[in-house]
Amino acid sequence: MTPAGGMTVQDHVALAEIELCGELIIAASTAAEERLSQDRIDEVLMSVCP
Repeated sequence: MTPAGGMTVQDHVALAEIELCGELIIAASTAAEERLSQDRIDEVLMSVCP
């Protein structure tokens, strides 16, 4: 997004949240069980944000 002043704005928090959600979606889509356990969710999130 480029504001009127010509500076590029990036919301690093939003980008990080999108990355976390993407990793959780990937983990959920490849899981054998119906739901991810809390331990598996923690494992996925810690692999992205050590």
